[in-house]
Amino acid sequence: MTDFAKPQEGKRWYVVHAYSGMEKSVQRALQERIDRADMQGQFGRILVPTEEVVEIKGGHKSVTERRFFPGYVLVEMEMTDETWHLVKNTAKVTGFVGGARNRPSPISEREVEKIMSQMQEGVEKPRPKTLFEVGELVRVKDGPFTDFNGSVEEVNYEKSRVRVSVTIFGRSTPVELEFGQVEKI
Repeated sequence: MTDFAKPQEGKRWYVVHAYSGMEKSVQRALQERIDRADMQGQFGRILVPTEEVVEIKGGHKSVTERRFFPGYVLVEMEMTDETWHLVKNTAKVTGFVGGARNRPSPISEREVEKIMSQMQEGVEKPRPKTLFEVGELVRVKDGPFTDFNGSVEEVNYEKSRVRVSVTIFGRSTPVELEFGQVEKI
């Protein structure tokens, strides 16, 4: 168990349901409400689980954030009536996930550990936004084989490369290309 995933003394991790696309806004609003109510002692970290994905637009590589669990925010807190009401009455929060109506269940440390390691992996090795599958048809959009269509033979996510079988002069030829050089058809 990493120290980062382990909850602070007396606190547990809870999953809060928020409007999809508003997770960062909920994170900020919750932090502001906690500070205004002077309840920092009952709360720990507030996380929006994200990973970095590589996207290629117009030949330029850009790294963007993608949420693992759209509509959910992880909150480390002591569960009391006051903390429950503070979170529940935050704008764009629809409630807690799991447990009874007014007594949510915390998630296990193992689940938090898994989410944290996914987040860390996403930062260390950004994933491509488009995922390719063997056998899928693609069109080459850049390089010497531009406008050729082919079938994906192999995908290498470590190197962000794909091997595509294209037909050149009536013969099937494997060509190794970067993800940004092909698109799904």
